[in-house]
Amino acid sequence: MVLSRSPARRRQPDNSSETQPDVPGLASRKAAAKLLAAVVDAKTPLDGMVDAEHGHPQYAALSVPDRALVRAILLSALRFRGTIAQLIAARLRDALPPKARALEHILHAGASQILFLDVPDSAAVDLAVTHAKSDPRTARFGGLVNGLLRSLSREKETALPPALDRAEDAPHWFRSGLEAAYGGEKARTILQAHRVEAPVDFTMRADPALWAERLDGTVLPNGSVRVARLPAPVPDLPGFTEGAWWVQDAAASLPARLLGDVAGLRVADLCAAPGGKTAQLALAGAKVTAFDISRSRLKRLRHNLDRLGLEAETVEADILRHEPAELFDAILLDAPCSSTGTVRRHPDVPWTKGPEDVAKLAALQRRLAERAVQFVKPGGRVVFSNCSLMPEEGEDLWAAFLREVPGIEPEPFRADEIEGIAPFVTQAGTLRTTPADWFSSDPSVSGLDGFFAARFRIVK
Repeated sequence: MVLSRSPARRRQPDNSSETQPDVPGLASRKAAAKLLAAVVDAKTPLDGMVDAEHGHPQYAALSVPDRALVRAILLSALRFRGTIAQLIAARLRDALPPKARALEHILHAGASQILFLDVPDSAAVDLAVTHAKSDPRTARFGGLVNGLLRSLSREKETALPPALDRAEDAPHWFRSGLEAAYGGEKARTILQAHRVEAPVDFTMRADPALWAERLDGTVLPNGSVRVARLPAPVPDLPGFTEGAWWVQDAAASLPARLLGDVAGLRVADLCAAPGGKTAQLALAGAKVTAFDISRSRLKRLRHNLDRLGLEAETVEADILRHEPAELFDAILLDAPCSSTGTVRRHPDVPWTKGPEDVAKLAALQRRLAERAVQFVKPGGRVVFSNCSLMPEEGEDLWAAFLREVPGIEPEPFRADEIEGIAPFVTQAGTLRTTPADWFSSDPSVSGLDGFFAARFRIVK
């Protein structure tokens, strides 16, 4: 079935947006399309817009169940954006007009419900049509929305599998970057992993086996506990109130441990919030100073440490300008990055970032790494890390750093330093994880966030 848009006709006065009745479910669909537009068109990160306290006003006005639905629509629409676009295009005789972005977002929000969510198809179609008719920009396309989404509903069982096989649910810059870095086969595995919601990993204060049983999870080789799907919100899980654990991807737990034995040492966590690595260092017996440029993020870090019963000094500062009163024995620099290693959790990242962002962030990381050298005593150890998959922020940056920065020497990681990390230690002695690692027959409990880490000592 092919569809074309309605022929142009004289615009009639349209007051539908003012007179539209309060249709149950309509507000959540409007919010989903609005936020999808903000991500795709304005490159606005999703997390801030769906923040429970300071999110987008249209999202904040919804009930808790409707907020959950909006999040589900957005995550599926972004995770499968290429597949949805392909299925929509196959049902159009002509491409959508260049200025019909609002219509495109309505169609993507509707299609994501039909194809990937447990929402009645009839509700998804009817609310998308009502939405289109309520907006003067899309009112004349109500028939197209109805016909296209009903066609998709009828044919999804046969149309979706081949579309998933053909489509690559990532923009060209991201896909080509992965292929250049990892080769075609591994890049495809990473992209496939991005279609599956990541499991939840916990770092334990003690006794991972006990908490794996209580949380219905499994103990990973590095000691993290992995749960495929949470049975309740995190604050309602056993162990939360007493501070028995914190949520932290298994890959994110490695850099702090790669500083080695830090008991009794003065250690600086230079970009510390939200505090998972600070907590690890404090639990290991370090005297930790946690730096962050954001007051609100430091407040969150202190709240997390209080729950865990751990202590650290906190300093609100821009480390590019801050002069420490005393040098540290060791430094952990988990630097701001493109977050391309976290797409399983944040599928908006490939659509809100681009090569120019990677280059800009790599330059910032280089400056931060050079500054970290000034924070540590001669003979002191530094671990640099970030959650990017892009070599410009990892392997390439590290190679240039070693060539061009005096007074340092690399200290390669060893495959036996932490149980299970041998596959991630490179020939250069750095650490590289990807969502294609720790992959099993069950994608829901597979993979790791993409991380790069390297270690060096000060010899000046």
